[in-house]
Amino acid sequence: MRSLVLLLAVLALGGCMNVSDMAEGTRYHMSDAGLLDHSDSRRVNNFRIQPDSFIYIAQGAFAPPGGSYPRPNVVAEEAFKGFVEYFPMVRRARAPEGLDQAMGEARDAGAHYLLYTRFAKADDRIGNSDEWLDQEYVDRLGIDGGVIQIMLIETSTQYLIDTARIKSRGGLLTFHDNKPEDLIGPPLAQYARSLLGVGDQ
Repeated sequence: MRSLVLLLAVLALGGCMNVSDMAEGTRYHMSDAGLLDHSDSRRVNNFRIQPDSFIYIAQGAFAPPGGSYPRPNVVAEEAFKGFVEYFPMVRRARAPEGLDQAMGEARDAGAHYLLYTRFAKADDRIGNSDEWLDQEYVDRLGIDGGVIQIMLIETSTQYLIDTARIKSRGGLLTFHDNKPEDLIGPPLAQYARSLLGVGDQ
């Protein structure tokens, strides 16, 4: 009911705003109401970096609790897709690796920053018939969720520039065939934008 009221309010304001603003407003409210995918990102610092910064992206070999096992390097892969649109000099590790190894490779590559990530939590709920046949637990039906942790480290000094925590959950209209790793792309791209000061959170 709440989402319907919000949607009607947005439509009523349609005469005062352009179509793209109205669509973004509708998407935001549907997301907040739980109908579409939603994420909440918390940064410790509001630090900005230069657009020509060279960033090396790596992911730790941490297997998240929650009964789900996302692809081993999926956070680094999705972060690379989000960052390459905003930073022309980006490279990522090919496989999960420890922090010391990732820092060494970042320095060898000449990177200014190491973006070190991990999947801290992944909850893959039943979202299609195949998953139901595998699990057959009614309490496992529902919406996927997960938590990503990020550290941004300056390679020359090993100073921790920023840390962030991204909590994602699916939506009632989008949970079919989704997995926790399907939710992390947009918030990682938003984090890249926030490092440039575009759409700060």
